[in-house]
Amino acid sequence: MGKKYGIQNTPVQSICTFLLLICASLASVGQLHAQEVEKILITDVFLFGRDGKQEDQQVNILISDSILELVSKDEIFLGEGMIGYHGQQGYVFGVLGIGSRASFLILDQNPKEKLEVLLDTKSHVIFAIQNGEIVLNSLDLISVPEADADTVQLKSPALAKKPRLPYYIPPPMALPLNYQDDTKWNRWDTKPFSGIFVAAAAIDRQQWLFQDSNSEEQVGDLNDFNGGEIRAFRFGIAGTLNFKRPWVYTLLAATHVFDKGYNSKETSHPTLLDYRLDIPLFKEMVMSIGKQKEAISMERLLIGTQLSMSERPAVIDAHFPFRNVGVTFSGRQFNERVTWALGVYNDWFDASQKFKESSNQIIGRLTGLVYVSDQERQLLHVGLGIRYDDAKEDLYFQSSPEFNLSSLFVETGPFEADRSLTYDLEISWRGGPFWLSTEIIRNQNKSPDLENPVFGGFHVSGTWVLTREMRKYNKRNGTMGGVPVSRSVYQGGPGAWELASRFSRIDLSNGLVDGGEMDILSMGLNWWLQPTFGISLNYRYIILERNQVKGRSSGLLARIILMLE
Repeated sequence: MGKKYGIQNTPVQSICTFLLLICASLASVGQLHAQEVEKILITDVFLFGRDGKQEDQQVNILISDSILELVSKDEIFLGEGMIGYHGQQGYVFGVLGIGSRASFLILDQNPKEKLEVLLDTKSHVIFAIQNGEIVLNSLDLISVPEADADTVQLKSPALAKKPRLPYYIPPPMALPLNYQDDTKWNRWDTKPFSGIFVAAAAIDRQQWLFQDSNSEEQVGDLNDFNGGEIRAFRFGIAGTLNFKRPWVYTLLAATHVFDKGYNSKETSHPTLLDYRLDIPLFKEMVMSIGKQKEAISMERLLIGTQLSMSERPAVIDAHFPFRNVGVTFSGRQFNERVTWALGVYNDWFDASQKFKESSNQIIGRLTGLVYVSDQERQLLHVGLGIRYDDAKEDLYFQSSPEFNLSSLFVETGPFEADRSLTYDLEISWRGGPFWLSTEIIRNQNKSPDLENPVFGGFHVSGTWVLTREMRKYNKRNGTMGGVPVSRSVYQGGPGAWELASRFSRIDLSNGLVDGGEMDILSMGLNWWLQPTFGISLNYRYIILERNQVKGRSSGLLARIILMLE
């Protein structure tokens, strides 16, 4: 455990320190974000046919400085100082006067076919602008932070439609919204290859609020972990090798600075986090080779900025490794409603050991969209993952209580086994700004000397985007994306606000192994001021049953996330 600071700080001092961090970050980000959005593009909406005789017209709408500038059936491309939203084939209701301040609604269904749309507009309005000011917006951004966006439109028609980037496993951080814009200073584009330099940092401030005597007996005094740290600092490049079907390379590093307090003067050395090449094999099949995440579990595949909480559920961290070295084959079928992945891994190279002495893992994952509404605002996702480990090396399962600054709460210690088999069931439902998800883990270990212990657990999570944005579902790998920002604070908007809650359970006590059982109830508030700058606050209440003792504790974590734009 790295160096900490502020062990004796009171909650008031911790809050003051966090507010100072926010002010400093706001100042630095504000200086970098000199250019504000001047134009708003809304694509793929319908106008009613005149007098009921003409057919409804599909159009694109351009608003410039609050003035309705253009309504056209022709394609309009995004340029500098513009932000674009997909109109979801909604119906425009209002007067469209070119040259006047924009005032209209967009309804999610055709009121001519369904009268109740007009009788209950509160449930059916997906966009509203009055006198040039947006008052409601739940439309998706045309450009999204994930690197696997299907199409990113640029300021030039010649560059408008880039090929899809063939990731199943995305980079470990969100790429900028305009990551394919070759006018960016941190992007380069040559005939043989292209790329972009990316960086991100997460700064944490943690305060343990409560610990009873049983908990202190189990895990020690948690006040020793109060303080701050740079939780993560990551940087690197991602781009394409420009063959007829481009290959994608990812080379990301992280410093060891996330293991120590951010006021420490210790030297940090970088380590390679990802080194991977994604090669398209067939139309819907990709091979990813190198160091990467294993292709299992939605929570594990999500990048940090897409998580609803600051840390993943304990049961996920205990059973699925952070990274592994190997090859993943992935694809999608049935009009992108089904995704599949198969991976083979062995980290002998990264761990500097002999291949025959290193454990092998085989992973499979299958996901499907069981239900999708007409406008795709409601969908139901189901996934199943299987992980096989031949257990050449000792097995060891452990987890903290979903706080990085903490001792281990549950751990089995190393033990010998013949093999290990893990199952992961995923269920997710998205309904507009609401997202409910669960994952259930069962881990079976063949270890006769320990009576073949079985471990597992689950989590149930729910989020509500208060500003009505909707998380994008990524059909390439069957995961839910991050929260888009309809109007950032730099455009005079509120940013994106999200409430989150989660209950998680992990059980590492079975057979002759007593690793402990832990239940965690978490509440969170996330505020994205803009797509590259966010603040979150997480509270957790923890119940740990270990050594025939039940201990209770609780804590608070504040985080600032900054990404290179």
